[in-house]
Amino acid sequence: MASTPMDIDAPGSSTPNGNLLQVSRAPGGSTSQLSEVISTFRPTKLFRREHLKEGQAKPHVLSLDFDDPGELLMTSESDETIQIYNVKEGVHNKTLMSKKYGVKLAKFTHTSSSIIYASTKQNDAIRYLATHDNSFIRYFEGHEGRVTCIATHPGNDNFISCSQDNTVRLWNVSSKQWVGQLFLNSPYLAAYDPSGNVFAVASPTAGSVLLYDCKNFDKAPFSVFDVVEQCRGVGDAEHLMKGWTKLEFSNDGKSLLVGTRGAGHFLLDAFDGTLKAYLRKPEGGTSRLAPGENPTVSNGSSRGGGATYESSGECCFTPDGRFVISGTKKGVIGWDVNSTAAPGVTDNLKVKDPSFTLEDKREAAVLAFNPRYNHFATADEDVVFWVPDQGY
Repeated sequence: MASTPMDIDAPGSSTPNGNLLQVSRAPGGSTSQLSEVISTFRPTKLFRREHLKEGQAKPHVLSLDFDDPGELLMTSESDETIQIYNVKEGVHNKTLMSKKYGVKLAKFTHTSSSIIYASTKQNDAIRYLATHDNSFIRYFEGHEGRVTCIATHPGNDNFISCSQDNTVRLWNVSSKQWVGQLFLNSPYLAAYDPSGNVFAVASPTAGSVLLYDCKNFDKAPFSVFDVVEQCRGVGDAEHLMKGWTKLEFSNDGKSLLVGTRGAGHFLLDAFDGTLKAYLRKPEGGTSRLAPGENPTVSNGSSRGGGATYESSGECCFTPDGRFVISGTKKGVIGWDVNSTAAPGVTDNLKVKDPSFTLEDKREAAVLAFNPRYNHFATADEDVVFWVPDQGY
């Protein structure tokens, strides 16, 4: 398991442990490279939050996001901080505070030195922050309920926000006023397709995914995928209309992933909404709530509080679109979505068991894959960097 050693750092330490993280670039045309190493990824660098006040529980990581060049990783955390890590150097970079407004769903803009994030205190505004001096550039106000998702446009400075106020709002970072608004039932998740011409909105209580033309978003959706109808009788019926944690297009635009906190994820055809595969999770989901679900009161314990926090996504496509990886309570599992059958597949050929398992003793409650390097990160209380085994 561990021919790759594990380095452990405490963010903020003046003497980071270990050398440069051995990440390899994964250009767009290198599908075969990732397929050759995907099953060899190992937890290689662990960042453990220290310097906590006496009696203070360890914070939970609420979200993970990489910048466009894949050189920085950002977390938003339950202690109302933002942590930024340097990927190639494998070190903690800086801590930003948002004690007044709280923070979750932190996302890089296309400029690595500026970010947007949702508030958790005072109001439900989205805040635009310059990270070099921790100063606010703009507030995006209007939501009257908890923000459940922020999705950034792949090519420009537009973004989408979803909220428990049953609205979806479209924004441009250059203006504090939204440029569009949709009124929908429980529109808790959104995603742009890789071209940036289409966006999707997922409504778990309606059991559907709605597709809109970005230039004609004020018109009816041009397509509605009925997840209940397509996925009925396949896998986990309990999560056909609740517990959705992730909505994401593959980079080739052909597939749409609907992640759930249940016993599996739904992989849909991005053009007609038919079920391509039900990605079964043998050990079930993580301990996080789904976006839009109401948290319970925290018991204040370090290990028991995970269920009080929403998931920002514990599954994603790899950049080549060939694999889906997903966090579990003990590591990461993955599926080759191009394979016609998976090991241990059931009698239903659309049900796929994992193609590989990447073991770790920590829960991978949130997960993100680096857009430029063979590297991904997972987190719950600690942040873990994963790279292919150096002995491969």
